[in-house]
Amino acid sequence: VQLQASGGGLVQAGGSLRLSCAASGLTFRSYVMGWFRQAPGKEREFVAAISWGGGNTQYAASVKGRFTISRDNAKNTVYLQMNSLKPEDTAVYFCVAGQSMVAATTYPDYWGQGTLVTVSS
Repeated sequence: VQLQASGGGLVQAGGSLRLSCAASGLTFRSYVMGWFRQAPGKEREFVAAISWGGGNTQYAASVKGRFTISRDNAKNTVYLQMNSLKPEDTAVYFCVAGQSMVAATTYPDYWGQGTLVTVSS
């Protein structure tokens, strides 16, 4: 299984970024997809998750209203649109996959490599 994240970079506070994650080696539509992040010196934390068909989404309180997760099952890709970015959003963002919403939001079955997002003040 490969989860290839991209789209990270440097952005000013208040700006936007869109992360993408291309999945392979798994039946994409059978997995809940999500994102975690890890800031410097901190533990990894859940960010967002989306159900198989996209009808159910969950967000961490810190990003709700600013981030939007979506998926395209035809392209085996999940996205994270990040708006109104804050310096505290600076972190390495990881794409994850789980066989249930509980798994995807706590202990995902699969992790991708991270992509770095840096928000300057």
